[in-house]
Amino acid sequence: MRQTLTVNINMQKYTVTTETGLFFRLGNLLAEQYPDKKVAVITDDTIKDIYEEHLVKQLDGAGIQWKLISLPPGEGSKSFDTLPKLYSILLDFQLTRGDVILAFGGGVIGDIAGFTAATFLRGVNLIQLPTTLMAMVDASIGGKNGANLKEGKNMAGTFYQPKEVLIDPGFVRTLPDEILDDGMAEVIKYGCAFDPDLFSDLIDRAEKGDGSGIESIIYRCCLIKKQVIEQDYQDYGVAMLLNFGHTLGHCIEDYYPDGTYTHGQAVAIGMYATTLAAEKRGLTASNTSALLKDLLIAYDLPYTLPENADLSKIVETVKRDKKRRGNTLNLVLLERIGKSYLYQLDKSDFVEFLKID
Repeated sequence: MRQTLTVNINMQKYTVTTETGLFFRLGNLLAEQYPDKKVAVITDDTIKDIYEEHLVKQLDGAGIQWKLISLPPGEGSKSFDTLPKLYSILLDFQLTRGDVILAFGGGVIGDIAGFTAATFLRGVNLIQLPTTLMAMVDASIGGKNGANLKEGKNMAGTFYQPKEVLIDPGFVRTLPDEILDDGMAEVIKYGCAFDPDLFSDLIDRAEKGDGSGIESIIYRCCLIKKQVIEQDYQDYGVAMLLNFGHTLGHCIEDYYPDGTYTHGQAVAIGMYATTLAAEKRGLTASNTSALLKDLLIAYDLPYTLPENADLSKIVETVKRDKKRRGNTLNLVLLERIGKSYLYQLDKSDFVEFLKID
């Protein structure tokens, strides 16, 4: 079933279309909506190996002049150093501002391709075609993009809205379990922070264990994000609630070597640790952390750090957190499942806040 949302941000409208099998009509869609335009497809080597033949068949078959640009998979490609290489390839391809960059992959590709589209020739048409659950429900919508610096994740970036977002839930069914579970962390975030019915449905889905309802889940998450970013697309107010679990999560990602924790795993730990600490302090309704813990376990996500983890060292990177205003953290807490709020905390008090002994 095809479902479409229209996102309206700062007088700019674009559609988010969710439909299983959408990818296998990509060539015709691009030819119809962007006739006579060049298309630069930015992806990673893993996606390229699986889908290159399909791209060739569709885009060549539709008579599109296109270029496939493939990067190594993983966070290493979301480096600021990657940008000059991409610019050089696009210049050789003679891509113009009226042409199209298609971000085809997960969150890393969506971020670096989005940043490239925003900055090359002062802005090129961008289409997001996410292939992971996390990218579908979060990274592909809202215009946030970024590149990592050696000092931390996403420290460079822009707000640059896509021309459209094409979501094919069929990709989700091909994901390895660990990648699917990783994306479920962001889905759980939406249930915790905005939608108690979604939270309950996720519990039911886990109990059934049949993988059903993913199209509906993706659409509901996209709808929530649409409603939030239309109010605040630059993260100054209500959109900061989308960062539930991310303050500690980003610290975990920055502190541990690459590959130790995925983004979803780090956010899962951040959600639970923050909720447990807030509950102990009477800032969150009782039993909320237990409900969250059970749901994280149901989706094979971690909820706590190793016993020997040095929390003081881990949260040291919070001083670079983009949600900080001066020395104040805008920490996202839950009043209860489905309702979140911002809690201001001095960054120097963050470690003590998290300690529950």
